[in-house]
Amino acid sequence: MNKHDFKPLKQQVIVITGASSGIGLATARRAVRAGARVVLASRHEEALRDICKDLRKSGGEVVYVVADVGDQADMQRIADTAVKTYGGFDTWVNNAGVVVFSELKDLPVDEHQRLFQTNYWGVVHGSRVAVEHFKQRIGGGTLINVASINSEMPVPILGAYSASKAAVKAFSEVLRMELMNEKAPVKVSIVMPSGISTPISEHARSHMKDQGKVLPPMYDVELVASTILKAAIRPVRNITVGETGRLSMLAWSLLPTVMDHVISRTLPKAQSSGKPKLPHDNLFAPVKDGEVYFEGKRQGIPVSPYTQARLHPAISLGVGLLAAGALFACARKRN
Repeated sequence: MNKHDFKPLKQQVIVITGASSGIGLATARRAVRAGARVVLASRHEEALRDICKDLRKSGGEVVYVVADVGDQADMQRIADTAVKTYGGFDTWVNNAGVVVFSELKDLPVDEHQRLFQTNYWGVVHGSRVAVEHFKQRIGGGTLINVASINSEMPVPILGAYSASKAAVKAFSEVLRMELMNEKAPVKVSIVMPSGISTPISEHARSHMKDQGKVLPPMYDVELVASTILKAAIRPVRNITVGETGRLSMLAWSLLPTVMDHVISRTLPKAQSSGKPKLPHDNLFAPVKDGEVYFEGKRQGIPVSPYTQARLHPAISLGVGLLAAGALFACARKRN
């Protein structure tokens, strides 16, 4: 039986979709610095070409594929390119995604479908291609699907996006169970970022009066990139990036009716940027790409103790034991 085998990043070939900006680009750069060979995919050829040129200057081994993740044939071309160039791949990251800021009643059906074609069907197509490859590969491989805190905490204005990410999470969970039952050599990880300082809102379509924005506080993109690559080298089931997202998800699950009232009244206004709508967006076609950060500058909360603790169970255990010891000591002192 072929068993899953985690390798150091410097021994891996990693495929990343949505690699021409934001989380995907940050992950690609970090993977190259760690010595991985990387296959970058997105719809924007010019951005991919420039990114690969820069990465090769620093000694990186990279190749790109112009592809629409919503097209199953394009996803197969990505895999075929990885096989032809590097003999295969060890980790596949389904990261590509689009956003539309809109109330559900104002969202045209074709735009709703296009969003799902990218966010959900892109993950389905990529997962099927990756899993088929991993089953045949000695050592198997790791599939990493990027969802969102909105997969568990849906919000207005991002209703379609929330629905697509909930579908991604459910699909990934069931796929994991099916692969476990088959004893297939594939690990499935789900990464759920909180608000992240990427250019996603600068690429998004809006049916609001103005351009939408990601609800603050936002975290540094590098936190997500680091988490993704940690999942490529060790077992990670599901992980939320950022305390604020995790706390919001817990509040929504524990107090759903209260949170319904709070979110429905506060979030629509909070997601308004006050800026004019953009003349172009990336829902149906790529727009200017190549930036990792929102507004082109590094920003966002740079650390997440919660995420680090989840990635390093020994830390969580140590903190728990210290807390238990302190409580025990206090109890004895009182007695």
